[in-house]
Amino acid sequence: MKCRFRSPRLSLRFVFALLVAASALLVSCSKRTPTLNLLVWEGYADPSFVRGFEEQCKCTVKASYMGSSDELMAKLRGGSAKNYDVISPSSDVATSIVEAGLAAPLDLTQIPSYNQTSQQLRELPLVKANGQVYGVPFMWGPNPLLYDTTYFKEAPQSWSELWDPKLREKISAWDDLSTVYMAAQVLGYDKPPSHLYNLSDEELEKVRAKLLELKPNIRKLWTTGGELTNLFQNHEVVAAMGWPLMTNQLRKLGFPIGETSPKENTTGWIDHLMITSASENKELATRFLEYMIEAKTQKMVSDVTGYTPANPGAAQYMSAEQRKGLHLDDVEAYQKHIYFWENVPRRAKYNEIWNQVKAAQ
Repeated sequence: MKCRFRSPRLSLRFVFALLVAASALLVSCSKRTPTLNLLVWEGYADPSFVRGFEEQCKCTVKASYMGSSDELMAKLRGGSAKNYDVISPSSDVATSIVEAGLAAPLDLTQIPSYNQTSQQLRELPLVKANGQVYGVPFMWGPNPLLYDTTYFKEAPQSWSELWDPKLREKISAWDDLSTVYMAAQVLGYDKPPSHLYNLSDEELEKVRAKLLELKPNIRKLWTTGGELTNLFQNHEVVAAMGWPLMTNQLRKLGFPIGETSPKENTTGWIDHLMITSASENKELATRFLEYMIEAKTQKMVSDVTGYTPANPGAAQYMSAEQRKGLHLDDVEAYQKHIYFWENVPRRAKYNEIWNQVKAAQ
């Protein structure tokens, strides 16, 4: 009788022990291989530098890319915030993200490289509220005029050259409010530069009319950097507003691409890295922010994107030619030609105007 009853007890204990061990193993494995989800601009999750973080933290980094600031806002406000841990908003929507409670405050004691970033960028109020900081400065740069040097023997001197009838169906335009800003610059509405982001109804109506005049020259709107790179590479377009990222990509492909800031100057952006308030991986996300703004990583990001790093310490790992190409030898002079994006209080109105332009036949 004793043997008959003892065996089931031992069997139950053994099964229970196996279940506990299996559960512990699953938990251990999940801790070893978590996934960090990003919603960022193209070029910000390249394997050349992300792989180092994955190896360091025994995790997987999965990136989705956005084509505009409005796309980012739409996804975050549409309930997708929980799908992403880290985002890279630009200076035109960073403040709105903070005010909407879509970003988590940062524990800067866990991000020691924060104090190595540019003091000028750190002191901007873009990602600060209630005495807390919600983002770290990451990269910055312009939206320059890109052109095919086999078509243009000299660099275009003005954004207005994009309206030349000779360029019918030969240019591309960014499906973004930056194209609205560009037309406003051609009309002289950039005095002071911040006025670009505070246009009146009357001014916006004139911008709309100006953009309608440009439509015959637009072969296609681009939404991702890869699209514009392909348009140039396939010789479908000869000019467009773009990013230094496309310049870098096309030069590596051997394409004769030129990049210039016209006489009106150009708009530009300051990108931050933020952790979404809905993230369930805030500790890992914090480690990612620290890794991404370390000087060595910043140098690798610049190698891929052609953007200027927020951490000036990255310069020590660059050649003199690269430092000059990124304007790290005279940052102040370079920034005078860039009208950095600001929060647009009437963003809905701007989008209304841009959508009218796109819809017009």
